[in-house]
Amino acid sequence: MKRQERIYRNKVAHNFNITDIPLEFSLTYGEMAEAFEAWRKKKSLDEIGEELADVAIYLYGIAEILGVDLDKSIDRKMKINEERVYTQENGVLKRK
Repeated sequence: MKRQERIYRNKVAHNFNITDIPLEFSLTYGEMAEAFEAWRKKKSLDEIGEELADVAIYLYGIAEILGVDLDKSIDRKMKINEERVYTQENGVLKRK
């Protein structure tokens, strides 16, 4: 079973939201803020990792709800990013 399917099944099993996409994006944003706070407060790497995992879980959940294969999308986007060329202009990176 793919990770995002497992996450979706857990949402269903616990009667979590699976229909309100704006809510899911908002909750994801909240989890990102919690991860930042954990980092800012110099919490342990385990605690920071747990908060980052929450962000990823929400992203995978949204992907499954929308029918997007997130792993495939990440691989495709990484290939694009790896092939991009950047230049420095006045100390700022610019994509060519």
